[in-house]
Amino acid sequence: MRTMTNSIPDIFSNNRAWAAQMERERPGFFTELTLQQKPKYMWIGCSDSRVPANQITGLEPGEVFVHRNVANVVVHSDLNALSTIQFAVERLQVAHIMVVGHYGCSGVQAALEGARIGLADNWLRHIQDVRDRHRDILDVIPDHGRAAALCELNVIEQVVNVAQSTVMQDAWARGQDVTLHGWVYGLQDGLIQDLHMTVGGTDQLDPLYREALAGIRLTPRHQVA
Repeated sequence: MRTMTNSIPDIFSNNRAWAAQMERERPGFFTELTLQQKPKYMWIGCSDSRVPANQITGLEPGEVFVHRNVANVVVHSDLNALSTIQFAVERLQVAHIMVVGHYGCSGVQAALEGARIGLADNWLRHIQDVRDRHRDILDVIPDHGRAAALCELNVIEQVVNVAQSTVMQDAWARGQDVTLHGWVYGLQDGLIQDLHMTVGGTDQLDPLYREALAGIRLTPRHQVA
């Protein structure tokens, strides 16, 4: 098992060891990376250090375009997120955009509890809005399963937000083939779960949204021993 990196010099040492290893194992790897960036996938995920997009998906550098923030939130006032999505869709021509939450998300837990953190409270307000919108679902879920359910609901709502953005509306209007996906990652087992929120056009959004919410209602919530 690799020892924990304890200092900034360790990071530079690790980088040099990794670069040398990659060049030994795959000569020309870095030269190829400089020649092009044509990823098929965009990952919108949480900033949590335990949720690295490339490792989870088994994709190489250059194969997935990544945007991360606290609790994988996409709102229409966030020009950072919207600009990144626009660059991915219009410049890189990605075919798939995955909004990926994860169980055990501290941001979602804080929003569920109504905990006060500071400036981040204003960001987490978006997740509290999701919580309040779906009280009817959350209130019938046992306490031990409520945070996981809110993680799932948050992903579904963020897929809706991406779908309703002008970037996606314009892309679909001109016939561009871009599909949105809503997934959640399990820290406890390393597996991605499909929330069945796979949207390939504006007309699909409402029925898929209703079906995804129904799926959350029906999901059994087992308490972990």
